[in-house]
Amino acid sequence: MKVVVAGKGGVGKTTLCAGLGLYLAEQGRQPYLVDADPNACLGYALGWPPEALADLRPLSELREVLSERARGAEAAGGLFSLSPPVTDLIADYTLTRDGVRLLMMGTVTEGGKGCLCPENATLKAILRELVELENDLVVDMCAGLEHLGRGTAAALHGLVIVTDPSATALRSVGRIQRLAEDLKLEPMVVVANRITAPAEVEQIAQAVAPLPVVGTLSSHPGLQAEGVFSGPAGAALREEIARLAPAIEAAVG
Repeated sequence: MKVVVAGKGGVGKTTLCAGLGLYLAEQGRQPYLVDADPNACLGYALGWPPEALADLRPLSELREVLSERARGAEAAGGLFSLSPPVTDLIADYTLTRDGVRLLMMGTVTEGGKGCLCPENATLKAILRELVELENDLVVDMCAGLEHLGRGTAAALHGLVIVTDPSATALRSVGRIQRLAEDLKLEPMVVVANRITAPAEVEQIAQAVAPLPVVGTLSSHPGLQAEGVFSGPAGAALREEIARLAPAIEAAVG
């Protein structure tokens, strides 16, 4: 499984990524989870202790390191390489715990928009390198699909768009779909989250058509913001994601 998970902020995509990672780890598959969202909350959603995450900075914050890598020996005259070597960066900045490998990538932006700059060139090279590994890969990405070029998108197995029944979340599905189509990222499927009644599933299915709704997750009041799978509500959600994971993999993985 090599998938990108995207959606409007707050719809539960980070929770789904964490749950998929834990499911894959339980299968002995040692997945890579990439936190490419500016909020960088994936490690906390996994329930990893703050002290384990304290020294794990998003790579996007290491702008000098990223820029120097892209401006290496191959680049000259103010130019930079679009394919800098990054294997050592992946090894140095990946945290492994309980069978899950976490890389906090973050996002480099200029003026609120993605930039064609040495820093982003290095981040995109890191993602390309991870796609080529044999490990499963789950990427928690913001709605703008930052870091994805056509070549990387074509090598991925697909896109999972998470939405809840709210109008703003459903509008984001359409925007993400158009971006993914431009990148030739397919197949695309939808996961309906925070469902409280069957009518909400039908509402979402009609709004996102012709994209298929591959599965649903219930609303679980009482979830923790950090260590989301702790407590009864978190345990129930984790079981739901484990049951949903094979359907996602069959559809896009």
